[in-house]
Amino acid sequence: MLSENLIMLRNARGISQEEIAEKIGISRQAYAKWENGATIPDIEKCRRLADFYGITIDSLIKTETIDGKGVILPAPKGKNIWGSVTINERGQLVIPKAAREKFGLTGGQRLIVLSDDQEGIALVPAEMFEARMKKALVFASVERAE
Repeated sequence: MLSENLIMLRNARGISQEEIAEKIGISRQAYAKWENGATIPDIEKCRRLADFYGITIDSLIKTETIDGKGVILPAPKGKNIWGSVTINERGQLVIPKAAREKFGLTGGQRLIVLSDDQEGIALVPAEMFEARMKKALVFASVERAE
């Protein structure tokens, strides 16, 4: 898990083992041992690695997979990859339990569906979206008044 993540993160950045080792203050040989799974870094080195890659320590040490697609890169801090969902014949999907719990989503709650032609779809709780829209309208009316 850790070794796979280290390889993917380093390759995604396009840097050598020597470059990352220098950035976190270790030898290239020590880093190579982490990547091949011969040894593991102590918690302080994990923190340095996580900080360098902009991820959490938890993301650094666990492996995320997408059904049938294999291992994926750890998500950046504050971002999550909840897995994949399948849309049923009626156009419905089930939001993964961990995501529902994280965001306090419950049955019957309204969500606003947003999209970007290149990026895809996002779901936002209706209360949050409506509150932000009200703020935007107030801001726009203040701007016009000036």
